[in-house]
Amino acid sequence: MASNPVIWSPDANRVRESAMYRFMRETGFDNYESLYQWSVDDSPMFWEAVCDFCEIRFDKKADETLLRPENMMDAGWFDGSQLNYAGNLLRHDWDTTAIVFFGENGARRELSHTQLRAEVASIAAGLRSCGVGKGDRVAGYLPNCPEAVVAMLATTSLGAVWSSCSPDFGINGVVDRFGQIQPKVLFAPNGYVYNGKIFDTRLIVEGVMEKIPDIERVVIVPFVDKLPSDTSPGSAVSWGEFAAAASSISFVPVDFDHPLYIMFSSGTTGVPKCIVHGHGGTLLQHMKEHVLHTDIRAGDRLFYFTTCGWMMWNWLVSGLAAGATLVLFDGSPFWKDGRILWEMAARERVTIFGTGAKYISALEKAGVRPGEEFQLPELRTVLSTGSPLAPESFDFVYDAIGDDLQLASISGGTDILSCFALGNPVLPVRRGELQCRGLGMAVQIFNEEGRPVVGEHGELVCTKPFPSAPVGFWDDDDGSRYRAAYFERFPGVWAHGDFAELTDNGGIIIYGRSDAILNPGGVRIGTAEIYRQVEKLDEVVESLAIGQNWKDDVRVVLFVALRDGTDLDAELQKRIRAVIRENTTPRHVPAKIIAVPEIPRTKSGKIVELAVRSVVHGEPVKNTEALANPKALTYFSGIAELSED
Repeated sequence: MASNPVIWSPDANRVRESAMYRFMRETGFDNYESLYQWSVDDSPMFWEAVCDFCEIRFDKKADETLLRPENMMDAGWFDGSQLNYAGNLLRHDWDTTAIVFFGENGARRELSHTQLRAEVASIAAGLRSCGVGKGDRVAGYLPNCPEAVVAMLATTSLGAVWSSCSPDFGINGVVDRFGQIQPKVLFAPNGYVYNGKIFDTRLIVEGVMEKIPDIERVVIVPFVDKLPSDTSPGSAVSWGEFAAAASSISFVPVDFDHPLYIMFSSGTTGVPKCIVHGHGGTLLQHMKEHVLHTDIRAGDRLFYFTTCGWMMWNWLVSGLAAGATLVLFDGSPFWKDGRILWEMAARERVTIFGTGAKYISALEKAGVRPGEEFQLPELRTVLSTGSPLAPESFDFVYDAIGDDLQLASISGGTDILSCFALGNPVLPVRRGELQCRGLGMAVQIFNEEGRPVVGEHGELVCTKPFPSAPVGFWDDDDGSRYRAAYFERFPGVWAHGDFAELTDNGGIIIYGRSDAILNPGGVRIGTAEIYRQVEKLDEVVESLAIGQNWKDDVRVVLFVALRDGTDLDAELQKRIRAVIRENTTPRHVPAKIIAVPEIPRTKSGKIVELAVRSVVHGEPVKNTEALANPKALTYFSGIAELSED
């Protein structure tokens, strides 16, 4: 295939000033391709170099960097070493700003690094007084606020395990997650604000306590001033009452793979999987991605639009280790007609702005042009993830946000709490491509026969061990569920579940999730290939495609959410089919196009093709609590009975 065009290149000064450039020089390489190859061919030496370059603080050095490299599931990293994740994030005892919080209602707070350490010390003392220690679980049902960061750091400083979800989950959604891991302490708000509305969460917290008897203490964060912050549940105390006097903070040294986080899969096809990640692997991988691939520097202002229920929150907070100021936002990104985040970015002088691909697409549809409406002189990088970023969205960023930005579309997942494909400050940005495979990640694209291919669609895999692989699944002592999730498709090789392509340039293109791939006539089609074309049309706000079983084959059914006042008439259907046919293949053209009021999505903003496919086929959706708008699924029932036009 022809190469995608270069739409931005870093100038010589930007390259020379980057940490990636310095790291290449220190390790003896003069280009990224050779550095990448060394990083996967000699991964122990590479990861040792990352530890040195990023100044990872170990309490005890490793006896051996990599054990059992031939077995991805059983590989062991930095054997014999000890460290503490929170200790590395709180190593900057400065009076510069560590956290800025900005709410959709205009609320603003900030903490210096020194104040953050003091807050963490007080909450850690409160946890110790509750008997929390190594291996105990602590949960956060919280907005994206400073208290969430403080509670997480306090928990992990003790060697206890942190897990969180956002406060828009109902009782069942919270219990489906935290009920599996038996937390000893739960941090929860009195409520939260979204899209101009106040939501009271106190009754939900009471319901959760009734259903999870393992919770010994609930700590109420008075997040919404207009709501009472009473602590009516018997074991509840306020944040201020829970904090204990502490003159300093200490960090419990733990093994490299000691559990740090328990993350949850989306849970749209059943009870969420509990994925355990360790201190060392998470820290090492995040610092590599932050310092080298994102070029985060001390004093940078790092923002990512996320909730505490999405892995990007965990990724964001690790920016403290690089000395960045975290900019936290809680609320609707579309408040003030989609301009609230850019108002915040201008006010807080954000240097690195991260968001979901769908948000960028929605900005364009709404006619918002941040670069013209706001002063953003410090902004140098825009990050995007959550779903594939369409080539047209690349064009929009450079046209409407800034023409001298590094646009880094990144891709990984909750499964690895990090990325397989990333940005790179020394490489050009090509339209529609993720810039590169991440250092130390032996990423390839396998065809159906399990052979690596370039320039062809296939399964994104990783063929060698990497430090941020999960410690395992919770309550999976024999590892059978972990093995089934990632290693059965290609024995001994991590199959990530993305349908993708490795380009001749070394970039990556993601075409969608493998389990949502369409297969009409036996031809595999990525859903993102269809979305990229359909959503070019002004009338289409969003779309979702599934493969419907039909007459001993599979037909493509496309659902579209349209602008207000737009009808899906014969002319619009014709234009939709034409733009798909002209830019893809006749196989991509949907047999049916159906208008729906809205597209269902998870709470982290991802559309849910599998749930819609189940509804269309008359199958139950096992866990609608995982959806941000579960009522949207009702629009898809009965579609299976529709006859072909």
